Amino acid sequence: MCKYEPAEVAARLEPEAIAQPPAHDAWESAYVAFETPEQEVQKFIRRLVKLGAEKWSRDEQIVELFCGRGNGLHALQRMGFRNIEGVDLSPRLVGKYEGDAKCYVCDCRHLPFADQSKGLLIVQGGLHHLSKLPEDLEQTFLEMQRVLRKDGLIMLVEPWLTPFLRLVHTVCETRVARRCSAKLDSLGTMIEHERDTYERWLRSPGLILAVARTHFLPIRESFSWGKWSFVGKRL
Repeated sequence: MCKYEPAEVAARLEPEAIAQPPAHDAWESAYVAFETPEQEVQKFIRRLVKLGAEKWSRDEQIVELFCGRGNGLHALQRMGFRNIEGVDLSPRLVGKYEGDAKCYVCDCRHLPFADQSKGLLIVQGGLHHLSKLPEDLEQTFLEMQRVLRKDGLIMLVEPWLTPFLRLVHTVCETRVARRCSAKLDSLGTMIEHERDTYERWLRSPGLILAVARTHFLPIRESFSWGKWSFVGKRL
C-alpha cells in the first residue's frame, strides 16, 4: 500500500519542452516516458487557450524559443496559426521535429531575426535551463525585446516554487511513491539530472521577476500549480 496517493500529484505535473536537456540517456528516457507527444501537444493547446491564444491573429508571426522536439509548434499549427518558427540550441531535438514550421539551430541569446520582425515570442520551459543568472536571462530578454514588434507579445511558462511544487518535490524524493507512479519516477529522474540549473532558477524568484519587468510589462500573470505564466508586452 502506497503511503501517498501519487496519481493525484502526477495528474497535475507539466514538464516542459526542453531547450537543451542534460546529455544523459537516463534523462532522455525519463522525458520520453513522462508523456506521449500527443499528450504534450494537447497540454500545450490547453495552456495556449488559457493564456489568450484564441484572440491572436492566425497570420501572426510567431517564434517559439527553446522549441525542443516541436510539440509546441504542432499545438500552434493545430490551432490554425500559419506563420510559425522555432529556435533551439540542440540539433538532436530539432531533428526530431516533423512539421511545416521552419526551425533554426541557434542560441536564443543571439536570435537570427531582424529587429521588430515578430509579433509573438513563446517560451515554454526553456529559461530555467540557462546556465548563468542573471546574465543569460538578461541577454535572452534583450534579444526577445529586440526582435519583438512594438505591439507584440511574449508568453512565458516556467517552473515556480509554489506550495504544490514543494509537495511534488517531497513526493519525488519518496521511493515508495516513485514505485507507485511511473510519471513521478520520470519527473524525479529528470530533476536529478538537471538539478543545478533547476534549483538555481527556483531559488531566484525576485531576481527573475526583476529582470523580466525591466524589459516587459505584464498584462496577464499567474503563479499556480508549480508554474509561472506570464504574458507581456515591450516596455
